[in-house]
Parts: sequence; structure tokens; C-alpha cells
Amino acid sequence: MTRNRPAAFTLCAAAAVAAVWFAPVAMAGKLAVEAELGQPVIEAKRGQTIYLRLNLKALAAERAEARRAPVNVALVLDKSGSMQGDRIAAAREAARLALERLSAEDWVSVVTFNHAVDVVLPSQHLRDQSDVRRRIDSIMAGGTTAIHAGVSEGGRQVSEHFDGKRVNRVILMSDGQANVGPSSPKELAELGRRLASKGITVTTIGLGLDYNEDLMARLASASDGNHAFAKTPADLVRFFNLEFGDALSITAQEIEIEIDIETGFKPKRVLSREADISGQTVKVKLNAMQLDNERYVVVELETDGQLPVGPRRVGQAKVGYIDIDTGAKTEVRATVDGRITDQPQEAAASLNKTVSAQVATQIAVEETRRAIDLRDKGDVTGAKGVLDNASRLVGAARVAAEAAAPGSPGATRKALSDLEKLESKTKEASDNLEGGKWEAQRKSLKHDQNTYGAQQKY
Repeated sequence: MTRNRPAAFTLCAAAAVAAVWFAPVAMAGKLAVEAELGQPVIEAKRGQTIYLRLNLKALAAERAEARRAPVNVALVLDKSGSMQGDRIAAAREAARLALERLSAEDWVSVVTFNHAVDVVLPSQHLRDQSDVRRRIDSIMAGGTTAIHAGVSEGGRQVSEHFDGKRVNRVILMSDGQANVGPSSPKELAELGRRLASKGITVTTIGLGLDYNEDLMARLASASDGNHAFAKTPADLVRFFNLEFGDALSITAQEIEIEIDIETGFKPKRVLSREADISGQTVKVKLNAMQLDNERYVVVELETDGQLPVGPRRVGQAKVGYIDIDTGAKTEVRATVDGRITDQPQEAAASLNKTVSAQVATQIAVEETRRAIDLRDKGDVTGAKGVLDNASRLVGAARVAAEAAAPGSPGATRKALSDLEKLESKTKEASDNLEGGKWEAQRKSLKHDQNTYGAQQKY
């Protein structure tokens, strides 16, 4: 396993007339895969860092009438003592609203936990909503917090009716610290990986300022799930609604990416994602793709500085996934090619605006992780410096991405929007490192790392 580490990133200014490179788009079933380089013209005799971006986009299926995949979901609700009052009331309301998004063809279970686990509703078809509502309305708060046991039981309930043609998901809501059973972020991340290996995603929603955001974020990211920071009970209800919109639009899942890098280029890391790098092969797993979402993987490469001039293949990718309509395993392949030059200006002019914007986004996300580490060690000045540099990075990337030369494609609207939002968010974080402001800011950064780093929906 190769762990991500901070790195400097320099955007090359494009020449007045930029080289235009169009990457072929490979399609199979319902995923379109596009492989591109941030700078497709590469200097021959200078060792340098370049970036390969693999973009995945879900395509609408061709069918006579619109339908969605059935859902197999476990709602796992914290009912410890800190949930008393408005919080437990909001959790019950969120669960009731979730039921309204489901049908009699869906499977649903409700699990609650404090120091012990209670299966309020064993996994079953949602055919009698009134009975389920009565059970949810009976949930009362009290006791301590056994998150690991609650999520484990939620995963067991989903496993009872697991099917590759269903959306298989655990949704956890908690406002506290795990203090019964396994309770470290590492242990919860391992639980997330085990569930992901079975095709089950875990979404985590933290409520208020007392929950452990490291634990909740790592549990979600290890299973490629969503993570959200709900500041208020009303936010909790809103995120539950967003989560079910996300689940109901899934079209492909259990996505396995394998990228083989050619000699002359060494894979160093994958930005903002867990990945296995073994020799020249990079492997990444994603859990699911929604119809209205694009997700991408950025691989950092180093060139050896001894490349012959001319066309050059950099790598090839294989993406396997399960088509949720048919349950069939499908595969699509894509290649990424560049050109080696002995003219530095030609290399600089080939900048791909969208890929470069996305690379800057991912490096800024990683820098927010470094800022959190520094702030946790008490180095407020160092954390502020990192965040200020990240803000300048995305600001410069945004300006460069907007300045498309005549005849050269600019960055996509989504790539520009992400840069603009991150520029604002890193500035805000830099101003909220002191005192009581930091607690909420830290949780917001963890939320944003999931949203922008993994391109989750919210």
C-alpha cells in the first residue's frame, strides 16, 4: 500500500497557441472511461512530475421506461444519552423521510445502538410502512456509544439480502465518540474495508460538534461512501434526503480500476485515495457510480529524463464493474498516450486545463489534511501557512484554467467550480484555526475532503 504524501505542484503557463489533445473515450455498458495527461507533451531530457487522470462517467441505460435499482439498506442510528431531545427526534424524522423514498421492492432494516445493539427492524421488504414507523417512533435515547457493533450489525442485515443488482448500503448517524468496543479510526476503517470487500458501502453522518470526525470519515472513505457533517438536527434530515437521492441513482458498482504504467514513467502515488501500487501497476477500488456524477482518479508519475522524442504510450487502464441493471460483470479499457519533445515551450503549451484544474483540486485536498495534522500538534502558524498556500494554489490554478488560448479548450465548468469553492473554503479554514472555531472547522474540512477528494455527491 502506498500512502499519499504532500507534494508541490506548479502550473505551467500555456503558450498563446496551445497544442490541443483529445483523449479517446472508451465505453462499455454504462461507464465511459477517459484517460488523459495533465501535460500530454513531455520534455525528453528532464526528469519531472506529470499526472495521469482517469475519468469515469455513468451513462443512462437504454430501456423502454425509466426505473431504478432496488435498495438494500440498513439505517444505523445512535441512541446514546447525548442524543436526547432534538437530536433523537431529528434522527427519527430522518428515518421516516427515508422510508418515503423507498418502495415495497426495497429491503430495509433499522438498527440502533448505545452500549448495546438493538435490531428495531430486521431486514425485510418495506410493505407495511405504518408498522416500521411505529417502531422508529419508539426509539428513545440513553446509554453509551458502541459504533463498531452497530455498524457491524447493519452490515450483517444488508448481507442477508445482498444482491449485485441492488444498492447495498449502511447509513450511520451518530453524534458522539465511540467508547464501547473497537473505537479507533484505524479499527473502524478496517470495518469499512471489510464491508466494501462484500460490496457494501457505509455512509456516515456526524451530528453536532462532539462526534469523532476522524473515525466517521475514515469509516466512510474506506468503503467509498459519503461522509457529512450535520451541524444541526435540521441538517441531519437534509443529508438523509440527499443520501437516498444518491442511492437511488446508482447505475454501476463494485468498480475495480487497474492502470498499467509503461517503462520510463514511475507511479508514485494516487492523490486523495487509497490505492495499491505494485511496480508499474496501480489498483484503485470505487464502490459505485451515479447517473449524474463523474468521478476521477489522479496518478502522480515521475519521468526518468531519458525518453526518446516522438509519440509515446504512457499507460493503459482496465475498469471492471457490475452493471446494476443486469448484475453482469462488465469491463472497459482505455489507453493514454503522449508525445515526447525536446522543446520545453511545446511541452508547456500542451497543458490540459481540466486535468490540471483537477490535479490542483486534489493537491489542495491533501494539503488540508496536512494542515489538520499540524493544527492537531498545536502548530497554528504552520497550519495557517499550509492553508494559505493551498488557497493560492487553487486560485492560480483557477486563473490558468480560465485563460484558454484561442482554439484551445478551457476547463470544464465543474472543474472550475470546484477550484472556486476550494479557494473560498481554504481561506475560511485559515481564519478559523483558533479557539472554539476550530472544532467546527475541522469537521467541515473532513467533510470537504470526502466531497472533493473522492468526488462524492455532497
